[in-house]
Amino acid sequence: MGEVRSYLLSSKTASRFSSIVLLIYVLSSVSAEGIFASASGMTFGRSSREPKYKIVFHSASSPFHPDNEQESLVMTNNKGQSFICFLPVVEETKPLKPVAQPNSTSLILETDQRIKQKTPDELIEGIKETCIYRHEGWWSYEFCHQKHVRQLHLEDDKPVQEFLMGVFDPMATADFNQNQSDATVYHAHVYTNGTLCDLTNQSRETEIRFVCSELSVVISSIKEISTCKYVVTIQCPMLCKHPMFHQERPMWHAIHCNEDPKDTKGATEEHYKGTQIKMIDDDSDHHAT
Repeated sequence: MGEVRSYLLSSKTASRFSSIVLLIYVLSSVSAEGIFASASGMTFGRSSREPKYKIVFHSASSPFHPDNEQESLVMTNNKGQSFICFLPVVEETKPLKPVAQPNSTSLILETDQRIKQKTPDELIEGIKETCIYRHEGWWSYEFCHQKHVRQLHLEDDKPVQEFLMGVFDPMATADFNQNQSDATVYHAHVYTNGTLCDLTNQSRETEIRFVCSELSVVISSIKEISTCKYVVTIQCPMLCKHPMFHQERPMWHAIHCNEDPKDTKGATEEHYKGTQIKMIDDDSDHHAT
């Protein structure tokens, strides 16, 4: 079997290979050491729906045998060794077709079999047990599920200044989800009637967006989209069990690289260490530097 390693790619000839353009773009902007260290958890894409890629090198004694439809290109490392790399055939993910349940805040997938499926609200029921916090410099943020969202300044773990960003509003939540697009890939709750905003003379409001993530339950971001109007994103691994979020989980694809049989240098472990892969044109007579 080939050994999985991650290397830096440049985008010199990637334009004609649409399936990995995004990979090339991302890898060309970070160091090889950084990629290698974080490859197990790094998503090479602008969203979690886009595929992840890994590069697998094969020795001359155990080469990869590609399918007929796989495209290939010649690549070289900074030691002048050439590789023939085969690009994966990546099928486009077909969008899920959601259907409204009697509970308008949830969506289910149309399938041949009718299986009892918990709603997103049922799946995240467990986060009621404790409040979730995020600290950002002077301010800390407290989210208590189906209760409230607060902005706090703490001293000695005690709040000395606070703003209520909203309390859970079931009616506003139902109305909001009723008007959501089928393409929405998060589950939303609405919190209203927060502390009065001096700038708008209106109560603060917050939209909570629950998203599928294999990490622990955390507040991943807090944004003020307009004056005293906020969007808080919360990662919830339990949501990944719902069909609505399945297309958010990326597939891993392998780019297989064989030693170029015309290259007599041969690959060694020392060649691989710290190697930086750069693309060259298939008909090029020289290596990129």
